[in-house]
Amino acid sequence: MKILTIRSDKPQAEIGLFEGEKQLDYEVWQADKELSLTILSKIKELLSRNSLDFEDLGGIVGFKGPGSFTGLRIGLTVANTLAYGLKIPIVGSNKEAWIQDGILKLDKNQNEKVVLPGYGREPHITKAKK
Repeated sequence: MKILTIRSDKPQAEIGLFEGEKQLDYEVWQADKELSLTILSKIKELLSRNSLDFEDLGGIVGFKGPGSFTGLRIGLTVANTLAYGLKIPIVGSNKEAWIQDGILKLDKNQNEKVVLPGYGREPHITKAKK
C-alpha cells in the first residue's frame, strides 16, 4: 500500500511517499507563507516522480502538532480532503517517530476519518485595532 505523509507545522513543509515502512521518496521545502499555494503541486510532483496518481494511494499519515496554527490547518485540511475524496484511511500522530507511528496505525486498519490539529497552546489571534 502506498502511503502519503504530510507535515506542515513549521516553515519547512515535508511530504513523503512510503510503501509500508519503506521510504520511496521524500521532499522538504521552504513553504513559509506559500504553503497553501505549493502543497498540492508538491504532492502531484512527488506522485509523478514515482509514476503514481492520487488513486494509487492507500492511506495518509498527517503530523498533527504541536506547531504553527495556520501551517497545521493547511496541511491537515489537504490531508483530510484527499482521504475523504479518495475514500482512503487517514491517521495522525504527534510522536517524534510520527511516520512510523502512523504507518503502524494504518497497518492495524485504523482510520481516524478526520485528523484534528493539536497546537500545543492557545492560538495567538491578533485583536482588531479600533
